[in-house]
Amino acid sequence: MRPKTHIQKEIARLSKRLPKLTDTQQAYAFRHCFSHYAIKRADGTNICTECGHSWKSDHDLADTICGCACPHCGMELEALRTRKSVFSENEYFSIVTTSKQYQVIRFFFVKSRYKAGQAAEYSIFEVVQRWIAPNGKTTTIARLRGMSIMYYDLWNECSDMEVRKCQELRAYDINPICTYPRQRFIPELKRNGFKGECYGILPYDFFKAILSDSRVETLMKAGQYPMLRYYLNRSFDMERYWASVKICIRNGYTISDGSMWRDTIDLLRHFGKDTNSPKYVCPSDLKAEHDKLVQKRNRQREREQLKERRQEAKKHEKEYRKLKGKFFGIVFTDGTLNIRVLESVVEFAEEGTAMHHCVWSNSYYLKKNSLILSATIDGVRIETVEVSLKTFRVVQSRGVCNSNTEYHDRIISLVDSNMSLIRKRMGKAA
Repeated sequence: MRPKTHIQKEIARLSKRLPKLTDTQQAYAFRHCFSHYAIKRADGTNICTECGHSWKSDHDLADTICGCACPHCGMELEALRTRKSVFSENEYFSIVTTSKQYQVIRFFFVKSRYKAGQAAEYSIFEVVQRWIAPNGKTTTIARLRGMSIMYYDLWNECSDMEVRKCQELRAYDINPICTYPRQRFIPELKRNGFKGECYGILPYDFFKAILSDSRVETLMKAGQYPMLRYYLNRSFDMERYWASVKICIRNGYTISDGSMWRDTIDLLRHFGKDTNSPKYVCPSDLKAEHDKLVQKRNRQREREQLKERRQEAKKHEKEYRKLKGKFFGIVFTDGTLNIRVLESVVEFAEEGTAMHHCVWSNSYYLKKNSLILSATIDGVRIETVEVSLKTFRVVQSRGVCNSNTEYHDRIISLVDSNMSLIRKRMGKAA
């Protein structure tokens, strides 16, 4: 599109004045954007993908483990055993520089083609420029892209580098494989705390944020790098947590894990705790505090679910009593294990909640040919047992989360040895 605003016109003019890539920069891109291989053939021949030279090595195992150097061009190579002869790769290379008062990130599309026995062929051309003003406002200059369902970066090399309207296109969010080490930065970045490290954040996102968001500047200068990384890599309302973050900064507390700390603050709010108190927002062991609150929340949810289940269970009590009432009162023990028939739908709800299995959710209380018993030791649930009223065999016996406990075989044996009690009740009912 044609530049319309004063800033767009200025940037379009400055863009044309940016220097072309030097031979040194191109060589750096070609060397560091791609892996360079020594192709190993079955007859022991090595072929350098950089210059095409071939040779035989007496150190095949060492070459495979540690790599080797081409005796012709000196390139450090990785060993690759393959029958392929042609390789092609595409990568991105970037240069971080300045132009007038603007921070500029230039992105280049780099292509390589290797053919066994021939020197590698490389090409490079610029595709995107991200311009960032000292106030954090941005302008994008880029080439046109071809339309495709599969790819979003089919750059048209013959198109012009022009100001583009849609700056937030995914195609412009480029994460280059390497960046030229000699970089230049505008003084405003250094003023706001930037010291040359982006902490795993894309430079464009980082520069834009540090110039436009005072909270990013504060996190930078306070050394809260994990929280900074989490804030910029995730979309959430930092304003809700900012007061607690400032409490941490004032107390010299470094947030070691942004995601876990944010979850902890949400849980503290849920339980009505003061999130402006260092006692709560600056835990000495963040993971332990987080896990404790998660467990407390899970227990609360289980109580709520059990309450709801009990209310729902009342609707089916009459039907369950009619189906299985004849078995109520059956209890047997071996001195340690106690096994009894569940005598209400409420007990199914409690059993399913405590054991974390599907005896409640799959409505076992409505299954005509299944009898459900609970095996306990000193009142503690061990396993839940299902007996078939057709075959009078144990169908399954499940512990917590459907696991088998150390008492599994004893439980099945005890139920089998007392199956006559169930048969007897069945016979009386008939």
